[in-house]
Amino acid sequence: MPEPTPDPRGDAALSGAGLRLSYDRTTVVDGAGLELRRGAVTALLGPNGSGKSTLLRSLARLHRPDAGTVRLADDEPGGSGHDALALHPKAFARRVTLLSQSRPTPSGVTVRDVVAYGRHPYRGRFRSADPDGPRAIAHAMEVTGVTAMAERGVDELSGGELQRVWLATCLAQDTGVLLLDEPTTYLDLRYQVELLDLVRDLAGVHQVAVGVVLHDLNQAAAVADHVVVLHAGAVRASGPADEVLTSELLTDVYGIHVDVYTHPVTGRTCCEAVGRHDARRTQPVTA
Repeated sequence: MPEPTPDPRGDAALSGAGLRLSYDRTTVVDGAGLELRRGAVTALLGPNGSGKSTLLRSLARLHRPDAGTVRLADDEPGGSGHDALALHPKAFARRVTLLSQSRPTPSGVTVRDVVAYGRHPYRGRFRSADPDGPRAIAHAMEVTGVTAMAERGVDELSGGELQRVWLATCLAQDTGVLLLDEPTTYLDLRYQVELLDLVRDLAGVHQVAVGVVLHDLNQAAAVADHVVVLHAGAVRASGPADEVLTSELLTDVYGIHVDVYTHPVTGRTCCEAVGRHDARRTQPVTA
C-alpha cells in the first residue's frame, strides 16, 4: 500500500499506520497509512464506500482499529509521540477535534450555548471554571461568522447556518488537529468558499493540522497541500494534488472518465467528469 509522503512544511501532528478497520467483521479499510502535518491541509478523496470517512473517524478514536497504530506528536518537536488510543479522553480532546457529517440538533439552546460545548475538555466536574473559555468561544464565533446569531435558538437555523455553528464548536475546542468530514455539505457556494478559506487560514496562519474528507475534487485541489486517494478500502495514491490527481487514476477510481487540466488563469489542477451528454455541449444548436 502507498505510504504517506513526508511533507517538509511541518511535523506530523497525528498519524495512523497499518490501519485495518471493520464493521461487523467485514473489513472496510486495510493497511492504510496517513499523516496529518502541522500547518498543512490533507484532503481524503475517493468514491462512496472507499473508506475515507471511516479512516478519518479512526484518527478521531471513534472507530477502533483491528490492527495498526494511531499516534499523536509530542507538544515539543523531536519526541517519540504518544499512543493516541491510550490517552485519557479529555487529554485527547484537548489535542484533536472532529466535525462529523451529521449531529443531532439540540432544542431549547442558543448558538452561544452550542459553541460553548467545545470547551468540555477544559472543564472539571460540575462545569468548573474555564478561564480561557469566553475568549475561545468569542473567537470561534467570529471567525465562522455566527456572532450575530449568538442568542438565536439552534433549532431555528438553516442547515448551512447550523453547519457553521458546529464548526465554531470545534474551533472553540482550541486543538492543534482539526478533522472535518465533508464540511461543505449543506453550505451554499459563498459559505463553501469561505469555509475552505478558513481551513487554509487555520493551517497556514495558526499551524493547525487539518484532515478533511471532500467529494469535490476541485475543492481539494484548491485547499489541500496533500491529497490521499482511497479506493475499496486502500490508499491508491498520496502526495501533492498536481501529482496525484491524474486522469488515469481518477478514471479508474471513480469508474467514469475524468478530464484533468491546469486552469489557464489560476494554474490550479482542475478535474471534470465527462458524462454521456457532455458531447452535446460542443455541438451547434439546430432548429
